[in-house]
Amino acid sequence: MELGNDTQISEFVLLGLSEEPQLQPLIFGLFLSMYLITVFGNLLLIVAVSSDSHLHTPMYFFLANLSSVDICFTSTTIPKMLWNIQTQSKVISYEGCIMQMYFFIIFADWDDFLLMVMAYDCFVAICHPLRYTVIMNPRLCGLLVLVSWIISVLNSLL
Repeated sequence: MELGNDTQISEFVLLGLSEEPQLQPLIFGLFLSMYLITVFGNLLLIVAVSSDSHLHTPMYFFLANLSSVDICFTSTTIPKMLWNIQTQSKVISYEGCIMQMYFFIIFADWDDFLLMVMAYDCFVAICHPLRYTVIMNPRLCGLLVLVSWIISVLNSLL
């Protein structure tokens, strides 16, 4: 007979911010309001960038992408946390935890890579102002966002 660990993990127990029942509605309201402000603020920015033709520049294109990634990033953890606070449930399944971590890492990495792309955009605008529109053409901007997404997905698969 082989010796080994045959433990099967089916769920994890989550520790909350507070065990006191009278603080749960306050914590729920606080996190719900912060989540809604984040989502609606980013949606407002996306709508403003897409509706105004003067904002169809690389900087605002990257900013709109950053806003959409921010919506996805906050939506990977906050709804589950709000659900747990509301239902007083403190468990998450193993599969749910792995999936949540996968998307959390994708959107965190994509957020970082988009900030790096925005820094490159600023570099080109400052160091090569006369060639900026030629260098930062729409095809390159789309390619930079696509490559940052691909790298994020590949990193998250690890």
